[in-house]
Amino acid sequence: MLDSLVSSKTKIKLLLKFFLNASNTGYLRNLEAEFGESTNSIRIELNRFEESGLLNSHTDKNKKIFTANTKHPLYPEINSIVRKFVGIDKIIDHVVSKLGEPEKVWLVGNFARGLDSNIIELLILGNVNKDYLDELSIRVEETIHRKLNIKLISIEDSLVPISKTEPSLLLWSKV
Repeated sequence: MLDSLVSSKTKIKLLLKFFLNASNTGYLRNLEAEFGESTNSIRIELNRFEESGLLNSHTDKNKKIFTANTKHPLYPEINSIVRKFVGIDKIIDHVVSKLGEPEKVWLVGNFARGLDSNIIELLILGNVNKDYLDELSIRVEETIHRKLNIKLISIEDSLVPISKTEPSLLLWSKV
């Protein structure tokens, strides 16, 4: 869907990087390594996004660090489009809302880092029916054409659900 609206693969990668998870940051050389593309094409698109006000930047030592401008009037709409492109809207509608007792659901892995992937990794905290979750997951995978990798953590477990060093995005919370 998104690739029919936006023809630049670099632009799509930047949209995923910055507009799926607003806490993601990036600088030119880092993005070059992540995307496997030339710095020139990335620089051009970063400059366009920054000039339009969609990205903010600051300098840290010799690096120009970019972040999404969440105060931009189009940020919510772009975030919504990117979430629909990834399939997060369908995950929330078809899986999380029908599970019954999840407390929280996080997006982790490549998508939380802003990198496109065929696998969507989720971390679900709560007591849910695993068999029903598996059934729902299969239906959603067919709809979004991506594999779901779901890790469950029960409320009884006293483990901290997500690592502080690993990027994550809270998708849903009971409260």
